Amino acid sequence: MKAFILTSCLVFCSTIVLAQNEQSGKYVFRLDKPEQIIWGLGVEIQNDAIGSGNRGLPDEVIAVPSNLVPSERKRFYKEILKGFRYCRLAMGLYFRGLDSTKSRVIERYPNQLNDLKEMIRESGMEGISMEYWSPAPYWKSTNSYIGGTLKQFDKPFLTSFANALVDDLSYMKRNGVKVSMWGLQNEPGVGDVGGLTLSKSGPQSYSHCVYSPEQYLQAFKVVAPIVKKALPPGALLIVDSHEGHTGEIGKKIREDKELLPLVDAWVYHRIGANSNRIIEESPMYKSNNFGKPVFQNEFEYQRPTNDTLFINTAQSVMNWFTFANSPTWYWLHALKPTYNVEASGYSLGFWRPEDDNDFTRSSQIKKGHWDYNPQNFNALEGFLKYMPWNSQRLHVEEDKVRQDNRILAYKTPANKLVFVVTNRTGSPFTFNISSTSKKAFRGYRYTAKIRNRAIGENKGGEMLAITVPHNVIEFWVEK
Repeated sequence: MKAFILTSCLVFCSTIVLAQNEQSGKYVFRLDKPEQIIWGLGVEIQNDAIGSGNRGLPDEVIAVPSNLVPSERKRFYKEILKGFRYCRLAMGLYFRGLDSTKSRVIERYPNQLNDLKEMIRESGMEGISMEYWSPAPYWKSTNSYIGGTLKQFDKPFLTSFANALVDDLSYMKRNGVKVSMWGLQNEPGVGDVGGLTLSKSGPQSYSHCVYSPEQYLQAFKVVAPIVKKALPPGALLIVDSHEGHTGEIGKKIREDKELLPLVDAWVYHRIGANSNRIIEESPMYKSNNFGKPVFQNEFEYQRPTNDTLFINTAQSVMNWFTFANSPTWYWLHALKPTYNVEASGYSLGFWRPEDDNDFTRSSQIKKGHWDYNPQNFNALEGFLKYMPWNSQRLHVEEDKVRQDNRILAYKTPANKLVFVVTNRTGSPFTFNISSTSKKAFRGYRYTAKIRNRAIGENKGGEMLAITVPHNVIEFWVEK
């Protein structure tokens, strides 16, 4: 997550070109060529306050689920979060309370942990992806969550630092919060240190900690073995939450025979990128990864969302699964406050905190209540509803890889065949599919304004012809 700039032209990396000269394509589902298991999706939660436009760390408790009235909590768990597997928890930012020494991270306001546990339990999520935006101030050169790097990089200091991180981990486990993933630092090369601004978007006024590639390697050599031993069975240690295995940090770890086995997954950020970029970068993601999963764990738009971005979001999910063999994909925020300028591009919905008395915006939302941000949520709900955890992707042969018409097929754990199709060409497009399934399929349509509309059945058989209108996502589920 970077400082929000409303006028940024960098967040959508290439222009979508509408290919209006093609009206159909041919596709073959290869049931004999199963691909990766798709674990499920992740989402971040604003569990504490951040200033509008990502400016500052307010003392007020502007957080979900804390700010929601009981009935709205239940609706939030059921209607937004149900289907997500992982909750990305920003340590030092959205979870930033401190013990008396300011060296350990604990809850900042009463019942913060209980709220988090309730949210995970009632929504059916598995656990948290515990990732640091900044370690506790005691360890920082700035003695603050904001700015700087670690105070020292000698082994005794780093060993004490690692033990403190294990204490943070133990605090979560002791209080009943399952840790599914763990990361040393979000965007380690982005921020401010020694008066030098490394971020293209300007100085960051929210929690961060900068590591040069050499510093990250020094810290990782000491921290990773200690944390790895403390992680629960099955929990993943991720690197580096920005440029994965192809950034300078990833390259250094790849070259270290002792450190490489400690890495469980390589993680990228492709914030607001055109889904075409994932296709173009596919060879990079698939090579030199040493058989470790590659995925992105932060996607949002750093400008207000719109109907075109709605389709782009769904295609980002599909293209990471198809062209990077990713097992998961993360959206940035479940809910954002009604008065935060970045909320439209960042959130799946909006909630009104008690201190927001300006009802000229989102007038339908009462205090302590929330509403959908449909252009973002509608792009993802089908995956949450029709792609159960641990579904298995199937290879699809395409007569041509069309950037504006994407297709994804998978088998659910119950052995149902499901496929997803999109169209952003500007005119209707027909997917002619050889499915080898004799069962009928039920169709469900999503647009930026329509969510989960049943559109009837296709009789099935060896050949299917699915015509999809412009700016539409469709899920077809085997009966």
